[in-house]
Amino acid sequence: MSADLVAKGLAGGYAHRTLFESLDLTVAPGDVVGVVGANGAGKSTLLRILAGDLAPLGGSVSTVPADAFVGWLPQEHERVPGETVAGYVARRTGAAAATARMEDAAAAMAADDAPASAGDEFAHALDHWQATGAPDLEERLAPVLADLGLDLPTDTPMTALSGGQAARAALAALLISRFDVVLLDEPTNDLDLAGLQRLEDFVGGLRAGVVLVSHDREFLSRVVTRVVELDLPQNAVAVYDGGYDAYLEERAVARRHAREAYEEFAATKADLEGRARTQREWSSQGVRNAMRKSPDNDKIRRRAQTESSEKQARKVRQMESRIARLDEVVEPRKEWRLQFSIASAPRSSSVVATLDDAAVRLGDFAFGPVSVQVAARERIGVTGPNGAGKTTLLGLLTGRLAPDTGRASLGASVALGGIDQARTGLADDRPLADAFEAAVPEMTSAEVRTLLAKFGLRADQVASLVGRLSPGERTRAAMALLQARGVNVLVLDEPTNHLDLPAIEQLEEALEAYDGALLLVTHDRRLLDTVRLDQRWHVEDGRVTVTHVG
Repeated sequence: MSADLVAKGLAGGYAHRTLFESLDLTVAPGDVVGVVGANGAGKSTLLRILAGDLAPLGGSVSTVPADAFVGWLPQEHERVPGETVAGYVARRTGAAAATARMEDAAAAMAADDAPASAGDEFAHALDHWQATGAPDLEERLAPVLADLGLDLPTDTPMTALSGGQAARAALAALLISRFDVVLLDEPTNDLDLAGLQRLEDFVGGLRAGVVLVSHDREFLSRVVTRVVELDLPQNAVAVYDGGYDAYLEERAVARRHAREAYEEFAATKADLEGRARTQREWSSQGVRNAMRKSPDNDKIRRRAQTESSEKQARKVRQMESRIARLDEVVEPRKEWRLQFSIASAPRSSSVVATLDDAAVRLGDFAFGPVSVQVAARERIGVTGPNGAGKTTLLGLLTGRLAPDTGRASLGASVALGGIDQARTGLADDRPLADAFEAAVPEMTSAEVRTLLAKFGLRADQVASLVGRLSPGERTRAAMALLQARGVNVLVLDEPTNHLDLPAIEQLEEALEAYDGALLLVTHDRRLLDTVRLDQRWHVEDGRVTVTHVG
């Protein structure tokens, strides 16, 4: 069934704070709307409102037809204990809820005191159950999982899956869903390049309308047809027709014009106010001169004073009138901007890390043998499918993992720093401020709080346990740690996951200025194209292929 999603005058946020307002948006079949904005601007809040999970502060959301099946797939950072892959997919596709509703309706209809409306309710529930694809969900699931490289029983617990496997399970839920309108919150997180391509093909081929939140710039560039920008600093909402790249160009032009318009207004106003002040000064000076030249002639003095005052006062009133007629132009607010740099440590030995026929077995997975070398100041991008051994490679190179055979060695004076996928650089069971001070004891409490504030971490987040922070907040804390202590070997494992677009751009600038050795594992295609690299290592099936860049 084709359906439209219509938002009129929509406002969202919480009782104490409005994040956005006055949003008018219609999502028709085939539309792919990308929602962008800094973390905290209300992107996930908007999706919750569109899904009916959160009441708006103002405005309305409706579907045409009214019974359209709106599917909302939020970010899930924690897996439900005891939930199997089949149960997870049934929940994410809406099939589980539809099954429960149908069973409840059937029980109500069979009851002795069933109301007259029970039959209609059961018929509606049955229609919805069938629309979700619940009757043959399990039969359709197994081949989709296998096609995604997740060849495992559907009763496998979700908690037994790796991050990459869980991402593919989430993709499988999307691929077999039958939503009339699809709402996706960060669907690209943890997907490898093959998964990203599959997601792009799916979204691009959907007949249903799609609203999605993503920080993957290449994904946005390839799939979205319109952009909704939630601009918290300017307290504004804007809808841009055209794709993501067109939005970037149009936004840059709009911001430049807004700044130029304000500067022109401010310059004109300042000029008129300056001329008005000069006229007032001339008026006062003219009266004093007239009185000096005719100190004994009261008649002449009074006439000179009156004429001069009236003439200059007219000019002042003219200036003030011109100032009042100016169209007020509000100064664009300056955005909070992460200022990020990576502190450097003294240079290490010329060879940072070496693997010589290194091999390791982790359960059923065999990595190696691999022989590679990282030189001082060498910049290496690491790619490969999920489960291919990229994190294992990093563990061997950094000494966190010992090879079963072969040799792994670190050079002298190596100062390691980095961001891993779990963002585990700080103790989870301590408040952020305490954990940060323990990691960097040379900094005072005040210095720690000031630094964390520069990374957008507020007082309540600084006081929160590290383990309770969101992935994005933990990533910012890890970035702050890199700025606080010097490194000469930087190891980044999927650093852009959960970062907003401004922070990703700042990370790119910091990497450009950083002059130590770099090991960058990422599926972010635009990041790979932007960051300067000397080599690319492709990891697949426990083997490493080295390609020199340039």
